[in-house]
Amino acid sequence: MTSSQDACYISLLGLAEYFRTSTPPDIKKCIQCLQALFTFKPPLKVEARTHLQLGQILMAYTKNTDLARNHLEQAWILSENINNFDDVKFDTASLLAQLYQQQDQSSLAKPVLRKAIELSQHNVYWHCKLLFQLAQTHATDKEYTLASELLAVGVESTDESNATYLKSLFLLSRAMIMMIERKTNDVLAILNQASPIIDHAVPNVHLKEYLKVFFYVLQVCHYLQLGQVKTVKTSLKLLQQSIQTIIAPNWPSDEQIFGQNSTEMFMWLPKEQLYVLVYLVTVSHSMMAGYMDKAQKYTEKALTQIEKLKSQENKPILAVFQIILLEHIIMCRLVMGNKSLAIKEIALAKDVCLSSSHKFLLKKHAPQLHCLLGLYAMSTSLCEHAEKQFYACIQETTERELKLFASLNLAIVYLRTKREQDLRNILEQIQQENSQCSNSQALMGSFYYVQGLNAFHKSSFHEAKRFLRETLKMANAEDLNRLTSCSLVLLSHVFLSIGNSKESMNMVTPAMQLASKIPDIHVQLWGSAILKDLHRMLKEPTQEIEALNNHVNFSQNLIADQMKCTKFPEHALINWFQGDPPLPMLSQELLVQPAASIAPVASGSGTAMVVPAGQQQPQQQTGGTYVRLPGTLNQQVMFQ
Repeated sequence: MTSSQDACYISLLGLAEYFRTSTPPDIKKCIQCLQALFTFKPPLKVEARTHLQLGQILMAYTKNTDLARNHLEQAWILSENINNFDDVKFDTASLLAQLYQQQDQSSLAKPVLRKAIELSQHNVYWHCKLLFQLAQTHATDKEYTLASELLAVGVESTDESNATYLKSLFLLSRAMIMMIERKTNDVLAILNQASPIIDHAVPNVHLKEYLKVFFYVLQVCHYLQLGQVKTVKTSLKLLQQSIQTIIAPNWPSDEQIFGQNSTEMFMWLPKEQLYVLVYLVTVSHSMMAGYMDKAQKYTEKALTQIEKLKSQENKPILAVFQIILLEHIIMCRLVMGNKSLAIKEIALAKDVCLSSSHKFLLKKHAPQLHCLLGLYAMSTSLCEHAEKQFYACIQETTERELKLFASLNLAIVYLRTKREQDLRNILEQIQQENSQCSNSQALMGSFYYVQGLNAFHKSSFHEAKRFLRETLKMANAEDLNRLTSCSLVLLSHVFLSIGNSKESMNMVTPAMQLASKIPDIHVQLWGSAILKDLHRMLKEPTQEIEALNNHVNFSQNLIADQMKCTKFPEHALINWFQGDPPLPMLSQELLVQPAASIAPVASGSGTAMVVPAGQQQPQQQTGGTYVRLPGTLNQQVMFQ
């Protein structure tokens, strides 16, 4: 009887696999064969395995998640207390938790994973896989302390099993969590702990190189989060060298590298995605340093690579990379005075967010979209819309840096519209926020700049000089070129206002040189107006006419572009202040035109998690400038 039953099981399983692998697959008959197994009242192990297989097939080939969930729950109940049944037991727990999360029920996923972790202590592979998954779940729910504790457990577990590669992954993952919590000293301590392990204790040269890329990405993001553009250059160069090694033609495939033994079957990201990520952090650096042409060039290359990867397999993380790159390129366009492309790309970014599963990206990036729309509205002198967009960003975001950045720009709006009481109130709020923030050089320098701008508008020229010299000190220390050019041109205007033409010229000349190098059309417009007045004061008519012509050209270019963009249907996005934005506006054809935004936030299915290899889941003349949005990579890229 047993032999006969075994033959039935084997036959039905064979038939199920035959129907699954047919061309095209016949999933209905495959499921029917598996369900027929239950009529023979199979042993617990066979029954549990069959429920798991049905759950896997229903998740992979159908939209019947409720039935898939029912089968997986049955598989978990049956397998939970069966000894020597690790693959079925823990695969079921992992898949069931994943399904719960897809249904926004992480509270159900956590106890399943915790129980599985407790049962898997004898199995290094599954113990680590489940620890990573539960840490991800807590990070997605912004329970960072719990996520960090689980990753610390992972470090201890790998110490006991002498799995140095896995230990490095746990350490680096924990450093990411610390970056989210803005625990600067803890981030540095963990990176310093991980560095010698990677260099000296990981014997496999290929695994070592992947760990180096992970390490350097974190180091670069950490420095950019602090606005340390100059300090980061060495780490960025090392990162770029490592990625070139990994993408070289003679480098083995990921499957070869990560398939050797169970404790080395984990990776952060496959090399094709790492390649895009390195472009992304390079773009972030270029933006913060004020090299707009470089940022555009690297963005184009990264977006091209993303489209190539999407055509092979459209992983959710690719949409995350795309949205972050678009956020950066939009800021490039606004700085360079190309508002018509900026609003097209804001619409595209919005469409990418809307098209993500369960509008996941929209939940994460709506504040950034409002902030970008605020910058766009401010650049078109629509101050009322700019105010509402910045206010929407401030209300929706939980990120202190983004809130501070939007508040700084809102202060400039109040300054331009002469709303003195609102300006005083927002500056007081910024002062409080700034004291609690992560000491970003860029944001602190920007705060001094806004105070200097306010003092200038009040004709408090001595106070304005004091604030702007602080800005210049911070900007020059870390090569924040755009902040430097904005400060120099404002200082030049201060000296012009008090009749000191020599000092004014000494400031405006390097400001214009830097602005043309960036290039920043707003600073050039402002500087050309100052030069016109200076040359008139110095009785230099030829140079005065040249400066006037330059000013007229800059002004006409901006006005023409503004007239163009206000006729686009995408321009109507400035009226979106809450809820879901309007449906796609046919902007998908425009990714990016050829050139003429760290502690990360857990981003659910949109980012980079450590997973077993092969198992990845899814203007006015003055006061018209604005500060750069903080490095969005540092706020968005975390786990998958």
